[in-house]
Amino acid sequence: MILKRFAFALATGLFSAAPALASEPLTLILDWYVNPDHAPIILAQERGFFADQGLEVEIIAPADPTEPPKLVAAGRADLAVSYQPQLHLQVHEGLPLIRVGTLIATPLNCLMVHADGPVQSLGDLRGKKIGYSVSGVEEAMMSAMLASVDLTMADVEMINVNWSLTPSLLTGQVDAVIGAFRNFELTQMRLAGAGGRCFYPEENGLPTYDELIFIANAESLDHDRINRFLAAVGQAGEYMLNHPEEAFTIFAASGPDLSDELNARAWSDTLPRFAHSPAALDHGRYARFEAFLHAAGLIPSILPVEKLAIDPGAKR
Repeated sequence: MILKRFAFALATGLFSAAPALASEPLTLILDWYVNPDHAPIILAQERGFFADQGLEVEIIAPADPTEPPKLVAAGRADLAVSYQPQLHLQVHEGLPLIRVGTLIATPLNCLMVHADGPVQSLGDLRGKKIGYSVSGVEEAMMSAMLASVDLTMADVEMINVNWSLTPSLLTGQVDAVIGAFRNFELTQMRLAGAGGRCFYPEENGLPTYDELIFIANAESLDHDRINRFLAAVGQAGEYMLNHPEEAFTIFAASGPDLSDELNARAWSDTLPRFAHSPAALDHGRYARFEAFLHAAGLIPSILPVEKLAIDPGAKR
């Protein structure tokens, strides 16, 4: 009788495996449309690394690239991809934001000019027009770079070109652009048949910094979910390093136009720049950039690093 009942239970599913734990939702807002800068995120989704961590991650590209930090601050998203320089300013403005991870651990921003144009050194910028997209930080960067060759902002004309950096340089609207990404805009220039050249902020008067970071609401941190998210992103980064060609194939198949020449070249240019340990925090990097912004007059005081950035896995 016992054997018959056991057979009946197997047939009817009464003795089934323990139900899998339900995946926890997590909303991530990107800083821009999907591109190779976001490769570890896309790979973590496509390879199932988020699912392995018990997460159901919704990845959203913003209609307005200025909105993601505001959405996190308002509690309408769990995480956002943002920029270390902007984080400093936004925290001083009172937004409850904090860095919880790093996506790209080197600067990407640069001052871009025509390779064969009249600007062959930073000193050649005197009297020239410089395009920019984001006020505040980019102007501070430009000021520091100019100071490295004994120029000031009064020696140049700053023009807001919105997000049209490469076109404004190609059409001669400006002589240089600050805010161009060295892994994208330089390739855009080449593909348009015009060579470009970058002057790097970290080599010309600025402290180095993390370009792309993950930010969360400092008042409602869920350390467990964030740690699992970062573990999946780290696993995806390792997969990309070990299997770059397979990883690009997966990435390119995840959305339209991701396999074109611009994205293929950007993939190779960006691959070495991803954080190998996304949660790890370089305290000195944030302290130095905070001091730089204070010296530039962009922030009224210097905050301790723990008000700006944390390693969510560190002992609390």
